[in-house]
Amino acid sequence: MTKQSLLTPSLLDDLSAVAAKTCVSLYLPTHRHHPENRQDPIRFHRLVKDLRENLRNLISADETDLMVAPFDALAEDEEFWNHTLDGLAVFAAPAGFSRVVTTYRTVGEMTVVADTFHTKPLRRFLQSSDRYQILALNLHGAKLFEGNRDSLEIVELGEEFPDTIEKALGEELTEPHQTVASYGGTGGSSVAMHHGHGGKGDEMDDDAERFFRAVDRSVLKLHSRSSELPLILAALPEHHNLFHKVSHNSLLTKEGIKGNPDAIPIDELRTRAWEIFEPLYHARLDSLADDFSVAKSQQLGLVDLAEIGEAAVAGRIATLLIEADREIPGRIHTGSGNIHLTDADGQQGDDLLDELGEWVIKNGGKMMVVPAERMPVATGAAAICRY
Repeated sequence: MTKQSLLTPSLLDDLSAVAAKTCVSLYLPTHRHHPENRQDPIRFHRLVKDLRENLRNLISADETDLMVAPFDALAEDEEFWNHTLDGLAVFAAPAGFSRVVTTYRTVGEMTVVADTFHTKPLRRFLQSSDRYQILALNLHGAKLFEGNRDSLEIVELGEEFPDTIEKALGEELTEPHQTVASYGGTGGSSVAMHHGHGGKGDEMDDDAERFFRAVDRSVLKLHSRSSELPLILAALPEHHNLFHKVSHNSLLTKEGIKGNPDAIPIDELRTRAWEIFEPLYHARLDSLADDFSVAKSQQLGLVDLAEIGEAAVAGRIATLLIEADREIPGRIHTGSGNIHLTDADGQQGDDLLDELGEWVIKNGGKMMVVPAERMPVATGAAAICRY
């Protein structure tokens, strides 16, 4: 089956770093279930056919064949098309570069050929204000998930992350180390049964504390500081107190999911996480609106798109709020920051709101995608300026 890439900030960084004469981006809304998903490969074939014709107007036939090869291979992968989600994004560039991304939210159907990849739809997913992370933790190891109300995906932790107690403590691990098994469902009480030799209890408790400290440090250093996402702990009840005791992560939520995370199906894990996160999400939206109101009273809040464009290019914007599911056709002049509104020109039109967001992120600011009903303005964008 075709190798797929997870939608992460690092993936977007990889895609943004590619610049070539022909960078191809293809987006297709897909379906999870039969019989709706039977039409997905047919529509994909049509898009690839159109893409091939467009490329032949730009590059040679041999170059076109090389560029389209990853798309042709995907089109013939029956197993892939039997396991699609809600959206598909495929990217290809010269020298054999290609990435396939499946998404838990639908995307618009389009193909774009330019000197950089068209990543705005994926960037909006990652900048949505409803995202959170889950740390699934027990004495055997740790896993990290990232999601929202609709989806939950596992995060690749990398080689330096201490995802097992053996990896974290190495030779300092007490031997023989006890294993812990939980008996009982996640909805009721659970009893932790300890197995091991007597006389090692205190040392093994120290092992657990040192392991949890190592996990906390690594989550904070490698993930929380960069993502700035709320972190929900999923662990046995007796492990919540210990982890909260040793944690220095200010993004760790007070409430968590109590139960053996290995025994909780991922859909249930997502549902229980959203129950915890939803009130925090609404509070976060209220806080963003309040911050903008304060900034506006201090002449640091911008509503007019022309003013926001100039401030974005100048690097003055600390936080930009853009309205979810809204597009305003237009471009920003690189030098001056002047905006140019255009008529919608079909699938390949540039969206001014995303252009604004890319400039803000490029200059060290933050972009947040906010539901229309919670936006503090009606223009589609609200900016909080540094100065």
